[in-house]
Amino acid sequence: MRKIKLFILGALCVTILGGCNLAQKEFGKVENTFKGREAVVQTYDEESNIIDQVKGKSISVTSEDKFATKDTEGNITKESSVISLTVGGKSMVHVGSSLIISEKGLVDVFDEYSKTVDVKNTDRSIPFLNRMINEMKNITTGKTKIVLIRSQSGKPLATFAGDNVSYFATEIDKSTGILIDGKHLFVYRCDYTIYDAELLGK
Repeated sequence: MRKIKLFILGALCVTILGGCNLAQKEFGKVENTFKGREAVVQTYDEESNIIDQVKGKSISVTSEDKFATKDTEGNITKESSVISLTVGGKSMVHVGSSLIISEKGLVDVFDEYSKTVDVKNTDRSIPFLNRMINEMKNITTGKTKIVLIRSQSGKPLATFAGDNVSYFATEIDKSTGILIDGKHLFVYRCDYTIYDAELLGK
């Protein structure tokens, strides 16, 4: 009986680790992550205002190596912070301001919230995010994780909710890959926090 329990436990561990490794592999090379997927690219200023928005399919994201720091042998010692994107075969180069790429199907709760509420409300009696989550229960009810993304100056620019949330390093400097219920999110030069929803919805 003990051997059976150990076998089952081992099988579960292999399954869990395999799932983690698969998710890690999906975001290991951002260049291929959004291949064949519809997504939206948005950049933001320090006040979290949207500067531009590009929608497309099969988006590729790579580090612009010509700006990388290299040693005398040509090996990269510091990755470039400049990123190169292609959307439907058309290109753009970006550096500096906050940028996120969200796969179609992800709902930005912050965007929905800001359409109906004054997000500049300075009432500090209830923290901003807690207030938002409580007022948007129709979107966040039943979700176990909340992802708050902020500009480099700390101002909220996007918020997502999901049951299964994982985050991973990417090969691009100052970026993170996040999986939310199987949907991909790429975050560049942003602050973010991932919370258990129960911490905020009370």
